[in-house]
Amino acid sequence: MSEILEVVGIQSELFWEDVDRNLDHFTKKLDTISNADLIVLPEMFSTGFTMNPEKVAETMQGKSVYWMVQQAQKKAVAITGSLVIKEKESFYNRSVFVFPDGSVQYYDKRHLFTLAGEQEKYTSGSNKLVVTYKEWKICPLICYDLRFPVWSRNTENYDVLLYVANWPQPRITAWDTLLRARAIENLCYSVGINRVGVDDNKHKYSGHSTIINPIGEILSELPENEEGIIKATFRKSELKAIRNKLGFLNDKDQFTIKQ
Repeated sequence: MSEILEVVGIQSELFWEDVDRNLDHFTKKLDTISNADLIVLPEMFSTGFTMNPEKVAETMQGKSVYWMVQQAQKKAVAITGSLVIKEKESFYNRSVFVFPDGSVQYYDKRHLFTLAGEQEKYTSGSNKLVVTYKEWKICPLICYDLRFPVWSRNTENYDVLLYVANWPQPRITAWDTLLRARAIENLCYSVGINRVGVDDNKHKYSGHSTIINPIGEILSELPENEEGIIKATFRKSELKAIRNKLGFLNDKDQFTIKQ
């Protein structure tokens, strides 16, 4: 079992609906990263959060997933972030998790952001994903999912909860608060990677990317409104010690979620 997991997140501006420019931008940022096991990119990292999926959507064989596979193999790391993906006649806000060998798993965003009309353009996912990587169990979720603790609840005994986001500045206090709450209530490491900058709809994003330990302590965070790299070392021994001492997950409620 891998005792240590080195996690890195990239807080960045995004170029509006410009896949090639975003991929080039992140290639340069990835070239500066070493000693990582997992690299986390923001939500819709190749386009920004767009309600024009018909304009930018790709397939799982498209250039963005291919780029992720290339980068994962080149750097011998896992890479994850969300993309606009089309399957048949449906569009998905899809979290893609690429392993160092180039294999892929994915999760489709469950909670679509009705305030922006996301449900009118995208199809909701129905299956929660828990990835096993280096014998760490990782649950990737997307932005608005953060507001729904039942969906995020640690019923699978995962170790790490990931949120990738385009979370706007006016509601950043909720982001800060809920990220810490999800870590505490699920006794897990929690990673939230948000973007910065202003998109073409004039929405401002201030970042606040943060990595939090299972008792709610901040391990790493980035300055507001600045691009940057965030990193932390996760330790199995620390996670097990906290869970064994506190035991809160043993008392969790049992429930089922309607699809």
